[in-house]
Amino acid sequence: MKPEQSIEGQPSIAKAALFGLCPQCGSKTLFAGLGQFADTCANCHLDFSSYNVGDGPAALLTMGIGTLIIILALVVDSVFRPPFWVHVLIWVPITAALTVITLRMAKAALLSAEHRNRAHEAGKSDLL
Repeated sequence: MKPEQSIEGQPSIAKAALFGLCPQCGSKTLFAGLGQFADTCANCHLDFSSYNVGDGPAALLTMGIGTLIIILALVVDSVFRPPFWVHVLIWVPITAALTVITLRMAKAALLSAEHRNRAHEAGKSDLL
């Protein structure tokens, strides 16, 4: 078995996350917008709306990226001493781009993991 594909021929979670691939057929149809999932896969008609990815990745990624940006900004400030407007020109676009890119990959990875593990909301039948 190749590491980039599962037994069923589905893309790996990492590959699906990096390229926005449908976790079932591997088509590049997971996203309809910058960070918004499509309703269904245009190729295999898998219903993406049935998966509950939630906003869990957003908080973690925001804190992680914020920490990284603050550390980098402090290093740049201590080494080069640029004016404030230079910091704004550098760090605002980098922060926005990193947040969108990593959030998109994290959401795709969670959806792919849910699909691969056949995860679903717990119900009364699951309690017994």
